Amino acid sequence: MRSSDHASFGLKISAGAALIFLHFPIFIVVLYAFTTEESSFRFPPPGLTLDWIGALFERADFWRALGLSIQTAAIATFLALILGTLIALALARASFFGRDQISLLVILPIALPGIVSGIALRSAISILGIPFSTWTIILGHATFCIVTVYNNVVARLRRTSQTQMEASMDLGASSFQTFRYIVLPNIATALLAVGMLSFALSFDEVIVTTFTAGQQQTLPIWIYSQLLRPRDRPVTNVAALFVVAVTFIPIIFAHYMTREAHE
Repeated sequence: MRSSDHASFGLKISAGAALIFLHFPIFIVVLYAFTTEESSFRFPPPGLTLDWIGALFERADFWRALGLSIQTAAIATFLALILGTLIALALARASFFGRDQISLLVILPIALPGIVSGIALRSAISILGIPFSTWTIILGHATFCIVTVYNNVVARLRRTSQTQMEASMDLGASSFQTFRYIVLPNIATALLAVGMLSFALSFDEVIVTTFTAGQQQTLPIWIYSQLLRPRDRPVTNVAALFVVAVTFIPIIFAHYMTREAHE
């Protein structure tokens, strides 16, 4: 019998209350994305409509922001998968002086508050004389995506049998062939899952983007700017639902793929 079958009534009520607390703001966004009112939050809404979806799709600035977010998330994820995997391969199997310290430095960016990382990135970019552009946003997003990739790949490598790689090398396979036929199949699902997770993290990132963007607006930044316009709130809520859908699906896939790998 599972331990959840022994949960008391009070514990179940507490868990339900916690779930309501976590998801109530999303319910508000969903509800007022379809209200017939333009600027107020009267409850209950006087009516429901789908007109705001059409109004959002007619906004050229929305499509520009969405395109930039997708471009940024895709490239940042690609860079993170390559660099994070290489770092994980270098640190997971080798044993040398200072390895733990290097590992700490790799994961440090995700442990720092986002505002600290944003200020540090902006200062570094300014000192190097790099103009703020799409690429500075990508570099900022790649910093925390690399950490996510590194952690997941290291965890998978630790569960991979070392004897498989040793047998491959003993049979005359080169390092690349061992990686291609032994290592990569073992970490493929982890790479796919963490790739989707990194895409979702980059797609809805706000703080680091604020410090590393120039005049560009990613979709989360665009949504934040629209909140200052009361008559655009229903359109903004529809855009927020769009973000939830785009980020929720990859996270769900990543969760199930990781769970299946663990099982």
